[in-house]
Amino acid sequence: MFSQIHYIVRSKVDGKYLVARINKGEDEVSMSYLLVFQENFEALSYLNTHGSDVSDRFIVESTSGKQLKSILQRWDFQGIGLVKDPLLPRIEFLSI
Repeated sequence: MFSQIHYIVRSKVDGKYLVARINKGEDEVSMSYLLVFQENFEALSYLNTHGSDVSDRFIVESTSGKQLKSILQRWDFQGIGLVKDPLLPRIEFLSI
């Protein structure tokens, strides 16, 4: 996974990444997972399907596995959400 190129979505407005937040309970802090796509067109499909009204506010960036690890640490993400099907969406969550 760390030897291939992945695609992530970032806001043009504030530079934040597109994440999935999982709430465990009322008293616990939510966990954030960086959404990662295997192809550029999958990220664009996800944006157009689930955020067509705001898709112009985001860009798709390519990243290597090494850069991805650095992003996870810098932004304090709990792991990645590997998007398997951008239309449904079907996401596989992997913790670091």
